[in-house]
Amino acid sequence: MENFRKVRSEEAPAGDGDEGGSPSSGPFADLAPGAVHMRVKEGSKIRNLLAFATASMAQPATRAIVFSGCGRATTKTVTCAEILKRRLAGLHQVTRLRYRSVREVWQSLPPGPTPGQTPSDPAASLSVLKNVPSLAILLSKDALDPRQLGYQPPNLSPGPSSPPTVSTSKRSLGQSAAEEGTAKRSQPEPEAENEDRTA
Repeated sequence: MENFRKVRSEEAPAGDGDEGGSPSSGPFADLAPGAVHMRVKEGSKIRNLLAFATASMAQPATRAIVFSGCGRATTKTVTCAEILKRRLAGLHQVTRLRYRSVREVWQSLPPGPTPGQTPSDPAASLSVLKNVPSLAILLSKDALDPRQLGYQPPNLSPGPSSPPTVSTSKRSLGQSAAEEGTAKRSQPEPEAENEDRTA
């Protein structure tokens, strides 16, 4: 593809597996009108997304929020949803994975192009159809149907899900790691003493 340059990307016509253009026609068509829709992009800052999402969910009128992202933004979408679930206990979750069809149009470059030069032959173009993964995660304060695909019940306790671990080491009870390190450093090494005597 070194002899081609991308001219445009456009979403292919929507079918059964494609997400529509508006939030209401997406994978969660039966959402309440007050639901917040967060579109996560590859360059989005997680702290900015979570600041807005947390403030929105703090309002009593907001009962649900949807995080959606596609392509390289899917991991960031999952991260945002998981952090919000830890911050706000009792959120029900439904996850939907779909594929969007994206058509990329590439045009060939003439031999020896200069920067900023446009291709002279518009007929030498290439069209590529890609299926890009798209993820939508619904978090709701209200109970959802547990029989639907992708449902996860709420985690009732905010914070880490695993209990803190206790370190099990073979040190003596009265000696901590810091004391042990300083005790080792205060004793001179035998090789170092021999080098000092010979010098």
